[in-house]
Amino acid sequence: MSSQAPDEARVLELRPPRGARPLAPPPAGPPPREPLWRDLVGDVLRRERLAQERTLKDVADEARISMPYLSEVERGRKEASSEVLAAAAHALGLGLADLLSLAQGELVRATGRRPGRGRTTSASPRNGLCLAA
Repeated sequence: MSSQAPDEARVLELRPPRGARPLAPPPAGPPPREPLWRDLVGDVLRRERLAQERTLKDVADEARISMPYLSEVERGRKEASSEVLAAAAHALGLGLADLLSLAQGELVRATGRRPGRGRTTSASPRNGLCLAA
């Protein structure tokens, strides 16, 4: 039940009164999780294989790795060694550097960061991909 008369209009304030503090923005949720490297590399391998219209078996045979293992790598389920990645890349007509460069591009797109941005621990900026073994 309403306490107002039937012919009476109700006024709703759309703006806060003068001098009132604006409401604080809602707290942001946790930052989005960065993708895993193995997912990025697997996506690149699968995309390149499909672009060449090749089967998983064909590429696995040429790379001399098992078809189930290559499938797991493409799906980001296995962290492949550099030797396996190089063999899969070569079977697709890519060098290891090409594969890693394409994966880095995916990482940049996924995170919205340009290379060399973000926190660095040394005096020199990062201008590209750096892998350590």
